[in-house]
Amino acid sequence: MDELVSLIDIAPTIIQTAGLDWAATGMQETPGIPLQSLFAGDGSGIVESAREHVLIGKERHDVGRPDDAGYPIRGIVTRDMLYFHNYETGRWPAGNPETGYLNCDGGPTKTEVLNARRAGTSQEFWGACFGKRPAELYDLRNDPDCLNNLAENSEYSGRREQLARKMEQELVSQSDPRLLGQGSYFDQIRYSNPKVRNFYNRYMSGERVRAGWVNDSDFERESVDR
Repeated sequence: MDELVSLIDIAPTIIQTAGLDWAATGMQETPGIPLQSLFAGDGSGIVESAREHVLIGKERHDVGRPDDAGYPIRGIVTRDMLYFHNYETGRWPAGNPETGYLNCDGGPTKTEVLNARRAGTSQEFWGACFGKRPAELYDLRNDPDCLNNLAENSEYSGRREQLARKMEQELVSQSDPRLLGQGSYFDQIRYSNPKVRNFYNRYMSGERVRAGWVNDSDFERESVDR
């Protein structure tokens, strides 16, 4: 099946399965679409043509930046393209290097990528995994692993603008604070776990805060410029 579905479809699916009317639940309206018609299909092709895209987003997912700041992203996925808008491109996507890129768990692959950059043998994989980046656009039919960023490719400028406009219009209609100029709201929410709250600031002040999900070798000992 080639349908585009989202986590927001789960609640409407449960409500409909229970034989309830969404409006009668008293819950806030949702853009989610029940999945029943997909379950009734034969598992091939496209059942609902209206499912032409899915919106995705991220705010804070870690504590690897000063003041526990997040890395805000909004994106849109269609059947052939994936577009991301990164709203704070001066921040490190996976967390600051000096605190071990905390949004990426430690492991052999991470170690190899970091060591290759440090040794000067390869910057490519480090840049793709951890480097700062502008907007991102990927051709999912020809590049399903999203390795070739087409955001600055003039041949795709029209498609990029179309996707960005569609994404922004829908997010504004949903009153997304990020799109309404109130993105700082998300950074002001206190991180829930006091053991690692304010990790970056505490670590940089000399406190050895435990980060059990990364390796000690993930922490950069020298400055990383980009």
